Amino acid sequence: MSTATPTRPRYRTRIAATLTALALPLAALTALASPAQAAPAEAAPSATATYTKKSDWGTGFEGSWTVKNTGTTTLSSWTVEWDFPTGTKAGSAWDATLTSSGNHYTAKNLSWNGTLSPGASVTFGFNGTGAGNPSGCKLNGGSCDGGSQPGDTAPTAPGTPVASDIKDTSAKLTWTAATDDKGVKNYDVLRDGKAVATVTGLTYTDNALTKGTSYSYAIQARDTADQTGPASGSVTVKTTGDSGPGPQPGDQVKLGYFANWGVYGRNYHVKNLVTSGSAAKITHINYAFGNVQGGKCTIGDSFADYDKAYTADQSVDGVADTWDQPLRGSFNQLRKLKAKYPHIKVIWSFGGWTWSGGFGQAAQNPAAFADSCYKLVEDPRWADVFDGIDIDWEYPNACGLTCDSSGPAALGNLASALRTKFGANNLVTAAISADGSDGGKLDLADYGTAAKSFDWYNVMTYDFFGAWDAKGPTAPHSPLTSYAGIPKAGFNSADAIAKLKAKGVPAKKLLLGIGFYGRGWTGVTQKEPGGTATGPAAGTYEQGIEDYKVLKNSCPSNGTVAGTAYAHCGTNWWSYDTPATIQSKMAWSKGQGLGGAFFWEFSGDTANGELVSAIDSGLK
Repeated sequence: MSTATPTRPRYRTRIAATLTALALPLAALTALASPAQAAPAEAAPSATATYTKKSDWGTGFEGSWTVKNTGTTTLSSWTVEWDFPTGTKAGSAWDATLTSSGNHYTAKNLSWNGTLSPGASVTFGFNGTGAGNPSGCKLNGGSCDGGSQPGDTAPTAPGTPVASDIKDTSAKLTWTAATDDKGVKNYDVLRDGKAVATVTGLTYTDNALTKGTSYSYAIQARDTADQTGPASGSVTVKTTGDSGPGPQPGDQVKLGYFANWGVYGRNYHVKNLVTSGSAAKITHINYAFGNVQGGKCTIGDSFADYDKAYTADQSVDGVADTWDQPLRGSFNQLRKLKAKYPHIKVIWSFGGWTWSGGFGQAAQNPAAFADSCYKLVEDPRWADVFDGIDIDWEYPNACGLTCDSSGPAALGNLASALRTKFGANNLVTAAISADGSDGGKLDLADYGTAAKSFDWYNVMTYDFFGAWDAKGPTAPHSPLTSYAGIPKAGFNSADAIAKLKAKGVPAKKLLLGIGFYGRGWTGVTQKEPGGTATGPAAGTYEQGIEDYKVLKNSCPSNGTVAGTAYAHCGTNWWSYDTPATIQSKMAWSKGQGLGGAFFWEFSGDTANGELVSAIDSGLK
């Protein structure tokens, strides 16, 4: 979105406009059952493992294995092993614990998907690089194409772990031994369903925890044949201390973007968050945007950020700025807002649509980028204003404002560098694509690995469709789910969230995005979605886009589709969220176990904050 000033950065995640530029090759779904290398006597108990390369985008691919129980007895655990040729590697995985030694890879079931009844199957996947295919496949030490029943049985479940010596960043676990006909070799310690350690004894101290945070632990035994048994019962451990700047366990994030250029043509200032009642109903603010230039974080708009003088009537606390005070502008107003509402955390967001082109260079030296960002965010003049950093790269290893070819790991490399520099006591977040289509933007970068360094993702579940397709078809720009006639499969919130979960991103690290604006066409005769148009409808600041506070009166909604409202008035057709549709989206978000919601941006709301109120009440 933008003001009338064309040089201001615009935040527009126009997913559909760039897909054709990607020209992604999508490999045909090819099942590859690799030849067995083990003797038949060691074969898996009537089970098979089949490999599929689901997609290939040139610089990487998505592979998956399907383990199926073809026998008549229950399979209690599974381990798949294979070799890749030199030059082919597997990276982040989901629905399995993946380890490697050189070119040899081993994937083991998680605590919840190891047991397969007769006829049942489970699929796990991973992102990789290189052109090779797997060879030497083994399933539980035997053939991947099925075979005779081995004489060995899997170990029993260990006792439920007991936690002790719980501190800010560590906890000790002890458990009773499992049994096995040929002996137990070691134990996997599972934290939140993922193996974090393998030990030979009956105790383990986890020293890599965050204070004030809850974790779930279970234990899984492995016998001398490397078979894993069922996981033990789980125990929940909460470390001591304050968890830092992020939301406390169970809290819902309610984050809004404040656009620095809004202080110009829109005449929207930090004080408006107070007068609208919104400040009391949010938890976080993303201040947008800082620039990314020459591989470094830089100031976006110095006048709006820290130089503009506020009069008493414009100021949060009713006190006017003086000519000689060390900090003015929106930064000083945010400082005053935090003094009035100490629960609010403020994050400085860098990039956005117009300023995201610099991330490719930043990815060439992540440590230098992180250092520049830290020095800017923690500048002594405003260090107390900000509680962390957000990056809005549109889009890593894909096309947005520009086309990037940094590779699937680039986002994770930046994230890791930022986390290392900013530490555990600052928030590190990212706004990301919501393209849930096969081979789309979410398939081009390793969002699963990067998520380990981020506190959460702002998933931009809006701008799926708009009048950049001037002739239509008309479609809601922020559909919650798919619907009959949707112009592009995968372009909806549910598919995006499902894809990110499948890539290993925890649900609590995903925030659902809401647009406080509508997108529209003109020259439309059909009330329902799917009509033709002649071009974008007129908007206050830009064609094809208008604030909710205007649309609710100028073109009230007269229908809903896929959880989003739409309106046909005259020859114009608009889609946008209302308080009612936001309430339903918040209920869906909670049902999915998401970490909360965010919105773009405050100035699109009514003077009394109708939409912010809907988010707040919907997440309670």
